[in-house]
Amino acid sequence: QVQLVESGGGLVQAGGSLRLSCSASGRTFTIYAMGWFRQAPGKEREFVAAISWSGGRTYYADSVKGRFTISRDNAENTVYLQMNSLKPEDTAVYYCAATQRVIARTRGSLYDYWGQGTQVTVSS
Repeated sequence: QVQLVESGGGLVQAGGSLRLSCSASGRTFTIYAMGWFRQAPGKEREFVAAISWSGGRTYYADSVKGRFTISRDNAENTVYLQMNSLKPEDTAVYYCAATQRVIARTRGSLYDYWGQGTQVTVSS
């Protein structure tokens, strides 16, 4: 089993930045990739970014490309999401996820483990 804990959320003005962290513990050697998803009030969960653990291959949603950067620290079993030029529409609960499946990519339904979520609120 894998446990994921997110941190770094908060309240920020439009145009500002936040850096989210997700620490993995347990059977982390089974993880192939980790990603970030978000869910705004009244909306479905959507993909944000993902990174493969070994190769560092990255994927981004079109809505955040050029503004957000995902990275990982293998030694610390931690993945980060640097969020710049934040917009009010970025407001959501952000969830860290991990998958054992090479084909998961941007598909949340194929991820195996999820964190508790961290709130990001961007004021206009």
